[in-house]
Amino acid sequence: MTNAQTLYKLIILYMLRKVTFPLTNAQITEFIVGKEYTDYFHVQEAINDLLDADFIRVEKVRNVSQYLATQSGEECLEYFSSMISDAIKSDIDEYMRANAFELRNESSIRADYVRTDRFDYAVRCRVIEGNETIIDLTITVPTEDEAEKVCSHWPEKSQDIYMYILKKLM
Repeated sequence: MTNAQTLYKLIILYMLRKVTFPLTNAQITEFIVGKEYTDYFHVQEAINDLLDADFIRVEKVRNVSQYLATQSGEECLEYFSSMISDAIKSDIDEYMRANAFELRNESSIRADYVRTDRFDYAVRCRVIEGNETIIDLTITVPTEDEAEKVCSHWPEKSQDIYMYILKKLM
């Protein structure tokens, strides 16, 4: 393993430590490639190596991979964090501060669907903050097209729907 590849892995672990929600593959890659630390392929290799070593775990939501650090990953970062320069840590800290709201919304507002035994589609819509589920709503629709539409509208409508339900129940 090269020192550069080790650094990419540590950067990913450091990014995951700085947030209380999972980061998507795109979010991780966008930061690392955007800062020109390395290219797309090295980021993907680092992510796969971290998965293989059980330093991160993946959650798949539709076709989006979201990553969380495992306890082993946290321990590894604790031991080797000095290998990340203060300048890189500062870049990550600044990026997370500036983009925390958008990053959290992308990762914590989730919608997915499955086909049921009755040949309709159960759409599960959730908002998660940290380890807490704020809302978990499952509705059934007759077609896959409608299920996809519900999933695509959930991120922009979730807050309004949550407030409506809460208001009606209070």
